[in-house]
Amino acid sequence: MIAKLGAITTAFLQELSSLVWMARETVAEVYERISTKKSPFRLTDFFVQTDRVGMGSVFLVSLVSIFVGLTLALLTGYQLERFGMVMLVPITVVISFTREMGPLLTGIVLAARVGASYTAELGTMTASEEVEAIEGMGIGPLRYLVTPRFLAIFFMTPCLSVVAIVSGIVGAAFISNLSLDLNFSYFYDQTMDSLLVKDVISGMIKSFLFGGIIGWIACFKGLAVRGGAAGVGTATTSSVVTAVTTVIGCDTLCNIFMVSVFK
Repeated sequence: MIAKLGAITTAFLQELSSLVWMARETVAEVYERISTKKSPFRLTDFFVQTDRVGMGSVFLVSLVSIFVGLTLALLTGYQLERFGMVMLVPITVVISFTREMGPLLTGIVLAARVGASYTAELGTMTASEEVEAIEGMGIGPLRYLVTPRFLAIFFMTPCLSVVAIVSGIVGAAFISNLSLDLNFSYFYDQTMDSLLVKDVISGMIKSFLFGGIIGWIACFKGLAVRGGAAGVGTATTSSVVTAVTTVIGCDTLCNIFMVSVFK
């Protein structure tokens, strides 16, 4: 058991040190490029990635959030109705989605959809030695391949979180009107009255953090592929599992910190 724990700890530390190394090398390549008054990457690549991450994920994020909002409002209303407090459903839904469900659902969807795509794409390039060819041409592969993808998911995650929050609240309002006899105007008024700035800030902080985690893990797993096509499949699976687990763990730590700060 001690040997297994030691092996797991060693593998974790190696993975962590590799992530830190990639971050340092990426920043170094970007800084070197900027110091010579040149763009570290092509803006076209960045906009392509933002369209891929943002517009490509809007429908899926909205759909998942609407279903979760429907379920949350329905089950919460069912329980609160027993105590005659069904009017608290809008407050419960808006706080849950703004602080927790919106950023978390967005992170999970992006880890499964975009993170897997990043890893498979970069993994295929690594396995076919395209990354080595790029490096051989004197182009920094990290700033050229990683930076536009990382920045795209980093900046688009908060935007998608807003979409998730609005979609979840709309879904909850619909089912509340249909099953709990709460009209839309009352739901809207309660939502506006209970929505606080600290809830929005905490949700946005989480969104930026989740986007950075997913992008970095996905790119790292793709560039660390070994073993050809089989290695690409293994790396893609590992990327999704690692990203989702890390996002949920980070979310827990953020909740502990923010509850103690934003009481």
